[in-house]
Amino acid sequence: MFGLFTYYIGYHYIFNKQVFDIGFFAFKPHMAALFSSSAITFVIGFLLNKYVVFTESYLRGRIQLFRYFLSFASNLVINYFLLKLLVEMLKWNAMLSQVITICIVIGISYLTQRHYTFKIKKG
Repeated sequence: MFGLFTYYIGYHYIFNKQVFDIGFFAFKPHMAALFSSSAITFVIGFLLNKYVVFTESYLRGRIQLFRYFLSFASNLVINYFLLKLLVEMLKWNAMLSQVITICIVIGISYLTQRHYTFKIKKG
């Protein structure tokens, strides 16, 4: 929910639904909002997963952080391509597309976090 909230603020108020030009590259507003939201939620997501959701993991913190980064990066790529498909090709509303994308990515992310990033010993 926090990621969707930061996406909404970025899309509607920070980037004001306009192209964000950084000189050598221009981001469409939905992509600029995605990347800014992701930068904010990376740290918060890791801390919540480590200290609230998966507290019984036996892996060291730095290994968890590295694995979390890999998982986060792959989820960001999935999110990027789904947004590209829904917003740019199918011409859907950016907020609706992000909600749909988040629902898909949450499922993938949970399975990745549970079975890879914050692995728990069985038995």
